[in-house]
Amino acid sequence: MEEIKNTKKQKMLIFHPVLATYRIDQFNFLNEMYDLEVVFLFDQMWNFNIDQNKITDQCKFKTSYLLSGPRYNGRLFRFGMYRKIRKVKPDIILGYEYSFTTQYLILLKMLGLIKQRLGSFIDDSLEICINVQSKVRKFARDHTVKSLDFLVVMSSDVANFHYINFNMEQEQVIISPILQLPERLRSNSEILENRARLYIKKYNLSGKKVLLFVGRFIPEKALDLFIKTVSHFLKDRDDCMFLLVGEGREFENLKSIVFEEKLDDRVLFPGKFQFDELYAWYISSSGFVLPSLSETFGAVVNEALIFGLNVLCSKFAGASSLITSYNGVIFNPLDREDTLSKLELFYNQLEPVSEVCLANRPSLIDNHKENLFKEWGKLAYE
Repeated sequence: MEEIKNTKKQKMLIFHPVLATYRIDQFNFLNEMYDLEVVFLFDQMWNFNIDQNKITDQCKFKTSYLLSGPRYNGRLFRFGMYRKIRKVKPDIILGYEYSFTTQYLILLKMLGLIKQRLGSFIDDSLEICINVQSKVRKFARDHTVKSLDFLVVMSSDVANFHYINFNMEQEQVIISPILQLPERLRSNSEILENRARLYIKKYNLSGKKVLLFVGRFIPEKALDLFIKTVSHFLKDRDDCMFLLVGEGREFENLKSIVFEEKLDDRVLFPGKFQFDELYAWYISSSGFVLPSLSETFGAVVNEALIFGLNVLCSKFAGASSLITSYNGVIFNPLDREDTLSKLELFYNQLEPVSEVCLANRPSLIDNHKENLFKEWGKLAYE
């Protein structure tokens, strides 16, 4: 690690859709190893209003934007990429997924217009790797993987998938989950604790075992299925609460299900929150639940663990790779019996909400920084 730090930094140029809170620490870390510039293709997260200035203030790497170009049906292309590469003269270039951006970078390399090592961030979980969404995506994946010098994946399981199915070498696959730093998220402890006390008082959470979900209310999260499956479990326990923090197009449907299942006093919808106002919900709760049927990773699992919450995590979420016997339980949301048995096991391990003290809730996530230095060090030399 010291040898890498003392070597002149190579230039790394990343083309990425948008600056999101859960990517800050990953990019800041990369800037420690490389002279990093990230080119964002949107200046605002779509379908999610967030204060971008608060995010940008935490960035230690160079940022720029390419915002001109066609967009259709969720796919986009940005003009100026080749010009940007010629200006920066990077040693390493990364695209994202199997996108048009990545395909264009591959084309530039095939034509001999760029010579740099070329890779892409692949956020797919193992489940998504195995059950490819469409023939078009499978074709794009197979072409992309064979054309790139390296991939960046979320877990060792996904890395093994590529070793076996694409005959890739270990040096060609970087394992780099999207992890946030506990010290950054937990830094404003007094503000977080005061905010949490307000939440606990407002929603009468003291003495209750509070299950928390954070995220968008969209079909992939399978909140409707989960609520229907566990409705009797929730009703049979006077000390149980389920908080759904977020917003999305499934909101009205979820409200209807809660009403039909007579869970109005058990399932609450506090709204959408950001930054410290969001983090305070983690320390207002007893445990975290992610029931997704499709989830490339699930950065909220990392956040929950950072704030000392055990996690009941869907096996379909990429972040299930973070769950161990001491910080949570993995379940199959499509299996009713498995869901209920794992929920009971999980629930019995939880403590009711009591006095708020962040110092008494240490992070449950391991420090992965040494592993990240090792993985990204694969690119550190010619």
